This record gives sequence, C-alpha cells and structure tokens, in this order.
Amino acid sequence: QIERLQDAGINAADITKMKAQGVTTVRGVQMMTVRNLSKIKGMSEAKIEKIKEAANKLLPSGFITGTELECKRKNVVRISTGSKELDKLLGGGVQSMSITEAFGEFRTGKTQLSHTLCVMAQLPVSMGGGNGK
Repeated sequence: QIERLQDAGINAADITKMKAQGVTTVRGVQMMTVRNLSKIKGMSEAKIEKIKEAANKLLPSGFITGTELECKRKNVVRISTGSKELDKLLGGGVQSMSITEAFGEFRTGKTQLSHTLCVMAQLPVSMGGGNGK
C-alpha cells in the first residue's frame, strides 16, 4: 500500500494527494511518470524525486541481469502432457515457471489436460514429470 511511503519519510498530505489521483500502491508510484506526478497540485520536482527514491527503496526494480536470468532458466522443467503430438507442438511439453493458456469450446479436454498436468508435475523427470517442483 502507498501508506508505506510514510515510513520512508514522505508527507501524509502528499500521499493523500496521490491517492486522490488514483495512485494507491507503491508500484503505482514507480510506474507513474514524473510528468504525470508533476500534474498533481503541490508536487514539486524535488518532492517527486524524493517520492520516487522512497518507492524504489521499498520495492526494488524488477530488472535482473542476463546472468541472473540464465540461472533462473536452468531451473525450468518441461512437463509432458501425456501426448507425444501435443508435446511436440509445445516444444517438449508445458514449461514450468511460465503461464500456458488452454482455451476452446466445452468438452474439448481442457480440464483433462489440467488434471493430467497436475499428476505429471509430481512424477520424476525421467517419466516426463516435474519432480514435484
């Protein structure tokens, strides 16, 4: 919540002004441009800079280096769907640590696929599963 900025030394009145403009979270402060923040009455460049710094201290940026991403990607497992052809279409199965969307008309197997993946995720990697991860 945006009230956490008060603990970082931001004036409660400034927080109220931002809330009135629809900024209700610290992430919202980070995402709002300096130009848009300066449109809020009573917000000077110095205040905005201080608010942005406080927000960045509370919520570190989501940016990571390529090396860190490579380390995370090493933990990705492909979980078999139980169908060789569907696995081929998906590039080897459904990836862990990502979102895969299944959509279509009713009675086409979406729920069956979900249940199969729940079971497969518990199986060892040697059997096409995710080893319970």
